[in-house]
Amino acid sequence: MTTYNELAGFRVNYLSSDPTLNSGNEGQVWYNSTSGTLKALVQIKSWAAGGSLSAARRYLGGCGTQTAGLAFAGQTTVQTNVTEEYNGTSWAGGGNMGTTRYLLAGAGIQTAGLAFGGYGTANSNATEEYDGSAWTAGGNLSTARRRLGGVGTQTVGLAFGGIITVVVATTEEYDGSAWTAGGSLGTGRESLAGAGLQTAGLAFGGYTGTVYSNSTEEYDGSAWTAGGNMGTTRRYLGGCGIQTSALAFGGQIPTTAQSTATEQYDGSSWSNTTSMATARRSLAGAGTLQSGLAFGGWETTSLANTEEFTSSINVTTAAAWASGGNLSTVRRFLSGCGTQTAGLAFGGTTTGGDSLNATEEYGGTSWTAGGNMGTARRYMGGCGTQTAGLGFSGYIDGTGNVANTEEYDGSAWTTGGNVGQARRNGAGAGIQTAGLFFGGNDNTVSFNNTEEYDGSAWTSGGSLGTATNSLAGAGLQTAGLAFGGFTTGTTNVTEEYDGSAWTAGGNLNTARGSLAGAGIQTAALGFGGFTTTVQSATEEYNGSTWSNTTNMATARRALAGAGTQTAGLAAGGFTGTNTAATEEFTGGFVTTTPSILTTS
Repeated sequence: MTTYNELAGFRVNYLSSDPTLNSGNEGQVWYNSTSGTLKALVQIKSWAAGGSLSAARRYLGGCGTQTAGLAFAGQTTVQTNVTEEYNGTSWAGGGNMGTTRYLLAGAGIQTAGLAFGGYGTANSNATEEYDGSAWTAGGNLSTARRRLGGVGTQTVGLAFGGIITVVVATTEEYDGSAWTAGGSLGTGRESLAGAGLQTAGLAFGGYTGTVYSNSTEEYDGSAWTAGGNMGTTRRYLGGCGIQTSALAFGGQIPTTAQSTATEQYDGSSWSNTTSMATARRSLAGAGTLQSGLAFGGWETTSLANTEEFTSSINVTTAAAWASGGNLSTVRRFLSGCGTQTAGLAFGGTTTGGDSLNATEEYGGTSWTAGGNMGTARRYMGGCGTQTAGLGFSGYIDGTGNVANTEEYDGSAWTTGGNVGQARRNGAGAGIQTAGLFFGGNDNTVSFNNTEEYDGSAWTSGGSLGTATNSLAGAGLQTAGLAFGGFTTGTTNVTEEYDGSAWTAGGNLNTARGSLAGAGIQTAALGFGGFTTTVQSATEEYNGSTWSNTTNMATARRALAGAGTQTAGLAAGGFTGTNTAATEEFTGGFVTTTPSILTTS
C-alpha cells in the first residue's frame, strides 16, 4: 500500500508536542503522543473584502503589495489620472499622474512605481515613475500601445503584448531611463496579465485578435517559452506574484460574462483555488500568491471593490461593520461618548421633532436605560466615558441655544459650569474633567470658538482656522481633532489641536457634514454624514491623512459616535427617517494561530 511518505515526501513525525509550524509545508503531518491525536497543517486560501477605492474605475493600472498597493489612472465615466495608495485596510489619495489615460500597465512598488502605455486621445508611449508622492516622466516606450502587460520594478521593468491597430507580440525592457527591445512573445495578444520580474517574467491569458487565450509564457530575460495553460480561457484578467508562484483572477470569458475564477501557478501548471466574491474584468492586481490584491474593474458598471487573497496558515480578518443592538428610543441629532462595549447615547430628537432627555447605556450587545438629563435638548456636544460623561450646549425647544453643561456619573446627570458661547451643532472631544468644545452655529452664523473644560468651568482656547458647524470630533483636550462639517457648503477640512492652537491636518476624502467621529488624534474614525445624499462612507485617520475603509451598512446622518479607530460605535441618526440602528466597527487584523486539522 502506498504510504504517506511516498505520496507527500514527508514522514509522519511522532512528537510529544506540536512542532513549530510554517506555511512552507502545507500537508505537514505529525502524531502528538501527549494528546493522542494525528494532526496536519493546512493553508487557508480565501478572498476577503478590503477597503473600497475612492473612485470606482476600470482599465486601471496597479502595482505594489497587499499592504502597500498603488492604483492609478483608468476610466470612471471618463478617463482619469487619479492615484490611490492602499495601506492594507483602506485607500488614500496620492499624487495625480501627468498623463490622463486608461488601458495601461504598471510595475514596481508603492514608493517606486512605474506606469507605461495605455490610451488617452490615442495610443500612448508615455512612461511615468512614482516616488510615493508624485509622478515624473520617464523614457518613452518605443512602441505606443494599449492593453499591454507589465511586470518588474521601476528600474528593471518589462512591457509585452498589447494592441496598436493590430495585436502585437512586442516586448520591451526598461532600465530606469530608457526602453530597449526584448524577445517577442510566442503569441501576440492584448488584454493579458503578468507576474514576476524582467529576468523571470510571466504572461498569461488575453486575446489574440481572433480568440481568447489561456496560454502562459515565461520570460528568462531574453526570450519567451511556453508554460502550462490556464484552466480558464479569458482576457482583461488580473495577476500578481512571481514566475514560479503566481495568481490569476477575474477577467472576461468567451461567453462575454465576467469571471470570479482564481488560479495559482507553481512554475509549470495552473490549478484552481478559491474564487473571488465579485465577478469582474478590466481590474488591476498587486502583491503575491500568498498575499494578493485585486481592485477596481467592471461588472455591469465600474467598481471600487477591493479584495485581498490570503494563502497562509494565518487567519486574516478584514475591517467590517456589524449590527449591534438597537437603541430603545429612535432618534437623530443625539450625542455619544464612551467605548464600543461601554457606550453612552443621550439627547436628540424624536420622529415628531421633540427634543429628548433620554440616556441609554451600551454594554456591547444591547442598550439599557440610564438616568435622564436635566434638560431635554438636541444638537449638543458630548465627550467622556459611560461613567463620566459630559453633555454641553445645544438647543432646547421653545428656548433656543443654551449654555447648559451636565455631567454623568454612570447613573445620574448633575449640573456643571456653563459654556461661554451658547450654540448648537458643535463638536466635542476629551474627558469629563478635561473636555473640548469647538465649532457650531446659532442657526445663521457658524463659529470658530474653542472652549476647554476643567471639570467645573469652561475657558476660551485657540480658535479653529475655519468657522464650521455640524462637524465631528475625536481625541483629547491637548490632542484634539476636528473634521468635516458645513461652512457655506460641506467641507473636508481637518484641524488638529495641541492644547492651545489648531493647525491644518489632512483633508477627508469625502467632504460632508452631520458625521460622527471616534478615536484619537493619530488614529481616528469618521463615518456617516451628508453631502447631497446621506452617507455610509467610513474613513480612518493616521495623524496626517485619511483613507477609505469599509462602508457602514446603513447610510445616515446626525448620528452618535463613540469608541476607537479599531472598535468604533455608531448609533441612531437619520436615514430618511429616524433610526435606532447600532453598528460596531472592527478594524482589520491578522491572527497567527495556525490552521490545523486534528483527528483522534
